[in-house]
Amino acid sequence: MKNLLDLFWTFAKIGAVCFGGGYAMLPILERELVDKRSWTTNEEIVDYYAIGQCTPGVIAVNVSTFIGCKRGGIAGAFASTTGMVFFPVIFIIIIAGLMQNFADNYYVQRALSGIAVCVCVLITNAVIKLWKSSIRNKFGYIVFAVVLMLSLVTDISSGIFIICAGITGVVYANLKEAKK
Repeated sequence: MKNLLDLFWTFAKIGAVCFGGGYAMLPILERELVDKRSWTTNEEIVDYYAIGQCTPGVIAVNVSTFIGCKRGGIAGAFASTTGMVFFPVIFIIIIAGLMQNFADNYYVQRALSGIAVCVCVLITNAVIKLWKSSIRNKFGYIVFAVVLMLSLVTDISSGIFIICAGITGVVYANLKEAKK
């Protein structure tokens, strides 16, 4: 029971202070789960991000579910997921109730503009960290360039990119292994 409460409160605290969606939460998740608590490794969390991206739902919620399942099975997954969404749901209910009254307020609009810039910085930070831990060789740069180019000029789903990149990684590893 202590483990489940620890999972719930850890993810509740993360969910309470993270704004801007899943990608903005990634540096905080990494700091809390890898650096501070050692519940996972940098390599595992990158895998969780990738899987969380290609499964339905918010990436940070998906990562919390994966970590919870790893630490406490189905009950751990439920505790972590519930914790991650607990405060955001409360905040959304409050904001939805008040937004109609303040949506046109000059100060609210300026605050939201500032928050948007901050979220861009947090997302950029997450991209840089993922870049450093994911792209380690010429193959990674090629996959990155191809996916970036195709994502800019087509409307292909990100899920398709992830599946194709995964298949490409397996084929590349098998070919590399066969050469040895």
